[in-house]
Amino acid sequence: MGEAAHNRSWQIAEIVFVPALLGALALQWAVPLSLPRASFTIVFVALGGVLMIAGAMLVVSARRELKRQGQPIEPGTPTSAVVTSGVFAHSRNPLYLGGVLFLFGLALAANLPWLLVLLVPAIIACNYILIVPEERYLSALFGAEYQAYTTRVRRWIGRSRR
Repeated sequence: MGEAAHNRSWQIAEIVFVPALLGALALQWAVPLSLPRASFTIVFVALGGVLMIAGAMLVVSARRELKRQGQPIEPGTPTSAVVTSGVFAHSRNPLYLGGVLFLFGLALAANLPWLLVLLVPAIIACNYILIVPEERYLSALFGAEYQAYTTRVRRWIGRSRR
């Protein structure tokens, strides 16, 4: 096992989420789609705004909790503890969840249905490129402590019922 979960500079959240956004913008330009608007415009914009704010707040909270616990914020840096407090008590991946919420909200608020479509492969890529290697790394590094955490807290959101 390497010194960090991600030892390659490209193994960052941006590698899976930015292409989804850029692809959505390109597809929207080439093949315009629209969410059903009519009288729901204000609802889509308001809900999108709320999701964007919630996503941003989740990312900020997760970064603050990592810093408060003395753990690295930047990818590719070794960790020395399993953070289970703050937002990590409710999601093992609050940074990725926050990014997804932000982009989902952006798709609604900006009427970018292509982004909703491309978020699906981005989430799948996030799972295999980022989350699975992180889980292997943390499991190898922290063993039973990390396994106990995974039985208590779900990967994306919520407490486990196991």
